[in-house]
Amino acid sequence: MAEQNLSVFPTGEKNDAFAQYFIGQSYLNMLTTSGVPIGNVTFEPGCRNNWHIHHKGGQILLCTAGRGYYQEWGKPAQKLHPGDVVNIPPEVKHWHGAAPDSWFQHLAVEVPAEGSSNEWLEPVTDAEYGKLK
Repeated sequence: MAEQNLSVFPTGEKNDAFAQYFIGQSYLNMLTTSGVPIGNVTFEPGCRNNWHIHHKGGQILLCTAGRGYYQEWGKPAQKLHPGDVVNIPPEVKHWHGAAPDSWFQHLAVEVPAEGSSNEWLEPVTDAEYGKLK
């Protein structure tokens, strides 16, 4: 799957602002920053973000293209496909990203809450990622 043909939402630019929190290359296109922030996040094959926690507000992922994974701390990883929706409650340690052999794209909807923030944690190791089926 060519990255430029993933979905109806443009891929955007290389996600340099958050590159330190990703293994591999990601791209970000903020669709809106007022009201409810929504970003189109694109992951090259094998790309994933670090473990992280959304404090107060949580996040919703709307999967639009490719194949990926979502995993909460202490639980098995879930496969993600276009049309899947992941509701991430606040204070849940998790990560998400592409399958090793597929591009992946999702809309990241930030749930508004007073005092909300992201806490970026350790990377998902190659050993952890390599266990995915």
